[in-house]
Amino acid sequence: MSKLNIGLTEEQRHGVIELLNKDLADLYLLIIKTKKYHWDVVGPQFRTLHTLWEEHYNALTLNIDATAERVRALGGYPLGTAAGFIEYSSIKEHPNDLPSANEMVDRLVQDHEQVIRNLREDIDKCGDEYHDEGTADFLTGLMEQHEEMAWMLRSFIEGENLQGQGGRTGTETKPAVNA
Repeated sequence: MSKLNIGLTEEQRHGVIELLNKDLADLYLLIIKTKKYHWDVVGPQFRTLHTLWEEHYNALTLNIDATAERVRALGGYPLGTAAGFIEYSSIKEHPNDLPSANEMVDRLVQDHEQVIRNLREDIDKCGDEYHDEGTADFLTGLMEQHEEMAWMLRSFIEGENLQGQGGRTGTETKPAVNA
């Protein structure tokens, strides 16, 4: 078998593979939490959240597969064990805990935001340190998806808060308008 020759050094490839495996671990823990909350949510917003989280874990499933395949394309092997995912993930579990629907949403927002921060750092490393623009582009696409998921979840919490206050307060940040 011929040696992999894709314009990256062994060190660059291994560095990128390590980043991708950490991202894969985060995605796996995030899908586990999303599925668990999908199953356990109760209350007046059950249907809304149950449906939203199904959309999210379906997207996460595709992202997990794409991330693992990116690792393989770079000549590496993706993490594939629960122990590995727990060891490398920056997302924390909450075993034996059944939070309220709003707390579930808030925790998932925090997790998506953690993934976004990690992806931003990884994108920079892929470009600046490892010179792997392909992986940087791939991670940018993942980051944009997590930004959208976080926004949807954040909007849910904001909507719940606004309902209890009788509407908007007028103190929200408004977009700048170019004159």
